Amino acid sequence: MSHETLWAPWRLNYIVNAADKNAIDTPQPGCFLCRYRDDTHDAENYVVDRSEHSLIVLNRFPYNNGHLLIAPREHKATLEELSDAELLDLQQQVRRMVKLLKLVMGAEGFNIGLNLGRVAGAGLPGHLHWHIVPRWNGDVNFMPIVADTKVIPQSLDSLYQLLRADLATVAQ
Repeated sequence: MSHETLWAPWRLNYIVNAADKNAIDTPQPGCFLCRYRDDTHDAENYVVDRSEHSLIVLNRFPYNNGHLLIAPREHKATLEELSDAELLDLQQQVRRMVKLLKLVMGAEGFNIGLNLGRVAGAGLPGHLHWHIVPRWNGDVNFMPIVADTKVIPQSLDSLYQLLRADLATVAQ
């Protein structure tokens, strides 16, 4: 059985150069997800949608085109802090965004997950969030490994408009 590797060498600098590794798992002032939650400029912030308990945002530093973040509206760092209603809503939004990315982008597969804590690779360990990374056959080439460059074939602005246009077709 062959094994494929999704390389992300650009993440190593973040992991190695964390300023205060002991304080990183505590709530952070200036959390961008909390700022987006409170701001009404959804298009500028690439907030794709909101639900009762969640916020859905295009990742500004995507692993792949269409990389979404789904976070609880409240600043919570762990799964244990979520109420049953919050957890259910977040999981329903994950399912809904998979449908949307299939519809809009023709995604063939997905990497979906959580990085719980800095040691697990969390870029924002104080505010829990799911990553949804759409995948296509042959979507990773030599550029990230050899040239330290990611090729993302679509602008965030263009993708945001496409996702928003078809959002209503994937029911809550």
